[in-house]
Amino acid sequence: MPTTMTTEGVRQRLPPASVIEKKELEKKKLPAQEHPGGAVKHAPWKQAIRMSLFALYFNSCCIAILITQLIGAPLYWHSKDYYYAWMAMTKQQFGLVVTTMTNWWAPVKMRVSGDESVRGQLRQTEDGRLECDFPERMVLIANHQIYTDWIYLWWVAYTSKLHGHIYIILKESIKYIPVLGQGMMFYGFIFLSRKWATDQQRFQYRLRKLSSSHSGPLSGSQTLDPMWLLIFPEGTNLSDNARIGSKKWADKKGIEDLRHTIMPRSTGLLFCLRELKSTVDYMYDCTVAYEGVPRGQFGQDLFGLRSSYFEGRPPKSVNMHWRRFATKDIPVDDDQVFSDWLLARWREKDDLIEYYIENGRFPADQGTTPSTDGAAAVTGAGWIETEVRPKTPLEFLQIFVPPAALMLVINVIAKFYNIILKTLKIR
Repeated sequence: MPTTMTTEGVRQRLPPASVIEKKELEKKKLPAQEHPGGAVKHAPWKQAIRMSLFALYFNSCCIAILITQLIGAPLYWHSKDYYYAWMAMTKQQFGLVVTTMTNWWAPVKMRVSGDESVRGQLRQTEDGRLECDFPERMVLIANHQIYTDWIYLWWVAYTSKLHGHIYIILKESIKYIPVLGQGMMFYGFIFLSRKWATDQQRFQYRLRKLSSSHSGPLSGSQTLDPMWLLIFPEGTNLSDNARIGSKKWADKKGIEDLRHTIMPRSTGLLFCLRELKSTVDYMYDCTVAYEGVPRGQFGQDLFGLRSSYFEGRPPKSVNMHWRRFATKDIPVDDDQVFSDWLLARWREKDDLIEYYIENGRFPADQGTTPSTDGAAAVTGAGWIETEVRPKTPLEFLQIFVPPAALMLVINVIAKFYNIILKTLKIR
């Protein structure tokens, strides 16, 4: 299957947004009534209720998951296979948390397409849900538009039934957040200080752990554990400061800046691909765009937590375009060659977003691969419109089953203990 991107119909190389002066950007800021998510849908008192319910749901789920993780922690000394399977189960639970909370508080239309390289791997079920037939092990890269990008990518893992095997590279400070940070440490997420001299050894250790073999219940069909390693090569989300930094970096290198993305940094991704090349066949690339973000403005300023989840102004649509590259074809043996290769892919990504702005949607594969050796012909999925939602409305209840079972056991033991004391007339 081809792994190169076709950019036919995608407009190439317009002046980068970085050349617009900051004062001009400030003049272009939208008044409140022209927010791309529409007018505020909830009065302040309703927002307070929504915020309270959101906090109750999210925090109770996180506490329940942490309790479940602590229940399974002793398995580490009994059987590492079962320990990793248990933690993968709790990671599935968190994937379900973010899917459900988005469905309830910030429902959004998802528009998904891909190029020929992912033909046959995207489909829509009869009830309208997205199903992705993506591999068990891959490196996943994406442009970083807003802080919640990872929520939508975790949802895609959910549609592939691999939401228990996603690994995210995060800033080290996040692991110190109470409850949430401890849970992410149990998940095996990779925390980096962004100082390569100190991060490299830790990074190498974690990547080699991800290439080890386990045989627990959730270990997948291969000899290696499933793994979706999520990396944002830009290093941060798109913002005014990031845009200025990208322009400075491009000027320093004597190259043209990008318009809708940030210049990618190749060091971390190159290290990952070198370490995982023998155990990962493909790198998947997702280009994300949010409907309604005007030129010169940034999604993070329009679709924050309050706007999307409490005011009722999420993006009208989140758009994803998928493609894949065989790791054997990626030039990882030379640092500069790889850096140039990655920048070329990012320029294609920039052109894709320009195409989206002009056409209201990404390109989509609608071609057909003829049948061979008796296999059925495969047709591109075209444009899939769906929403972030769980398979069943009550699926989230499974998050609370282990803590509830623990409380039941404790209650039974306590009652049995009291019966013994009364029988022996001690109490």
